[in-house]
Parts: sequence; structure tokens; C-alpha cells
Amino acid sequence: MPKRIYLIGLGLIGGSIALSIKQKDPSIYITGYDINKDQAIMAKKIGAIDEIADTCFPNQLEFMDIIFVSTPVEQTVSLIKELSAQRLKNGVIITDVGSTKVKIVDCANNYLSEQIKFIGGHPMAGSHKSGIMAAKPHLFENAFYILTPSKHATKDDIEMLKMLLNATKANFIEMSAQEHDKVTGVISHFPHIVAASLVYQAKTYEEQSPLVKRLAAGGFRDITRIASSNPFMWRDILLHNKKPLLKLFDEWIVEMQRVKGFVENEDALNLFDYFEHAKNYRDELPEKQKGAIPSFYDLYVDVPDYPGIISEVTGYLAKEKISLTNIRIIETREEINGVLRLSFQTEDDRERAIHCIANYSSYGTYII
Repeated sequence: MPKRIYLIGLGLIGGSIALSIKQKDPSIYITGYDINKDQAIMAKKIGAIDEIADTCFPNQLEFMDIIFVSTPVEQTVSLIKELSAQRLKNGVIITDVGSTKVKIVDCANNYLSEQIKFIGGHPMAGSHKSGIMAAKPHLFENAFYILTPSKHATKDDIEMLKMLLNATKANFIEMSAQEHDKVTGVISHFPHIVAASLVYQAKTYEEQSPLVKRLAAGGFRDITRIASSNPFMWRDILLHNKKPLLKLFDEWIVEMQRVKGFVENEDALNLFDYFEHAKNYRDELPEKQKGAIPSFYDLYVDVPDYPGIISEVTGYLAKEKISLTNIRIIETREEINGVLRLSFQTEDDRERAIHCIANYSSYGTYII
């Protein structure tokens, strides 16, 4: 097992990896660096790292067994190039956590020597929060963790990295960088584009009808939640995954033309089949398995409309030490029950909340 780890980037992902490793084996010494010094200080305070590096490439870099690069994809490419010029230990494993892999692995193949073993990584889990304070040692539990080895990485190197990352309790899958980018383009990257496009369409229609924004506050807001993701991160992801996404654009246009034809021709049979097949495939998707897009664990609670009701409900959850990631009032009007949408980090937290509220109150609950 490696004993010295260097971690560049101490946010949600990097911090969670460090916490899981330290929880399983406190003897592993982790040095960390973040451009935000406050993040680095907090990472040390919560026990994610043992030491804060003064610079991104400290002198002790040459003694590290494994180097994690936990930064946005564009920065990761730059850091790999810079790491190639540093004095590093022979056989050192370098890995990243980026959402795209082809450009990153190609960069590693072109710039890193055969003594440096690069293994691309993509832990497919996240949170609605960011930063080191949102990091959790169990963030990747039961999530898929994709590994995309470079040309110099051996099976032993991959097993070494897996052995270390077993602390995350993730499910490991090995694939080529090309296959990774095609798959994530379909199930993650392109859906983000569609969600953002739907929001743009609503914004355009709002100029014609001010009611659009008010009516979009319910289901529309929910189905476009991923459009609220970090714009800097998604700009870089789309630029890095250009080729698969351009193909998906073409296929999407063809698909929309097909559905448009059904509507134009009032083809009821094909419209029914279209929605039925989509429903059946969607209903067969795994419910509890973590995927490329973070799941939303929401609980909708019918509550009476009176002062203090929100603090009352959240107080019940606090008694049972159940953490909320978000809370929103869907509807409150005089003499009509309001609906609270409570969002949780995990399915287990949501199930506990259902029992908690049922035990403490007389409110009805329903889940979407």
C-alpha cells in the first residue's frame, strides 16, 4: 500500500477521497494543496490531510507514491504538463477525477514518461454542495468509479490504485477514455445541454408571457435542476468532449424531426409507442444505483400554513440528526395546506425523514 499521497485540489471530490482514505488507514500521510488557502486550512482541521503544501509543486513531491489531481478538467491538463517537468518518484501513480477523459489521457500519454503511471479517474458521484466542508468519507459509496489507464499503466498499477480507493466503497469499472467520453456524453453531458436549452426557451417565452416564470416554479424547475450546475465546469466539459457531443447533436436533431413528424401528421399510434417505449426503458433503470448525474432524494410534506411550521419540521429532523441539503416551499396560500420539498443527501436519509416526521407529527407525506 502507498504511504505518501499528494492531493492537488481540496474541494468536495478531493476532500471526500482524502477523508475516506484517512478513515480506513490513518497511517497514510496525505499532503494537500489548494489555491484557496482557507480550503487547505479547513481540510487539515477536519483531518482530510496531514500537511498543507506551500506551493503546488513542493520539494517533497519526489517522495510521493500517488498524486491525485482534483481540479476542473482544463486545469488538470495544464497540471499534467507541469508535473511532467517535476522530479517524481519512479513508478509514481498519477490520477485525476475529471468528467472527461480523452484529452486528459492523451496529454498524459504525450507528456509523461513511462516511469510515471497515469490512470484517469472519474468518481461518478457528487453533491448539491461544494467545497471541503461538503466533503464526506462515504460520498462515493456504491457509486461507479471509472478508471481509464494511460499506455504506461500496468495491471499492477491499476490494482494498487484500486486497493487504495477501496476505502471509498465505490464500484470500479475500467474502460478506454474514448468509451468513457461517449457514454458520459449520452447520460450526463448532453442532458445538461438539453436542460439549459429548455431554460433558455422558457426565458424567451417569458418576454411574450410573464406567466411563464410563475408556472415554471413546479415540475419544470425540477426537470431542469441540472441546468443550475457550475457554468465554468460545464463550459470546459463541453469543450473537452467536443467530438462525441457533436455527434449527439446530429442524432438529437434527427430524433426531434422524427417526433415532430408524428405531431405534424397527427400520428397517434407512433406518438403512443414513442412515449410508451420511453416510459418502459426509464422504469427499468436502476433506482438505488448512483449514476453520472447526482440523484435527488426529495420528500414532499403537506403542512398546515401557520407561523413556525418550517422550523417545527426541521426541528424534528434535527432531533434525529438527519441532515438536509435543501428546503423549499412549493406552495403556501391562506386556508390551503402548503407543501415543503425537503432534499436529502441519500435515500437512507430520506427514508429516515419519512419515519421521523410520521412519528413526531400528524402531517401527511408523499414522495415523488
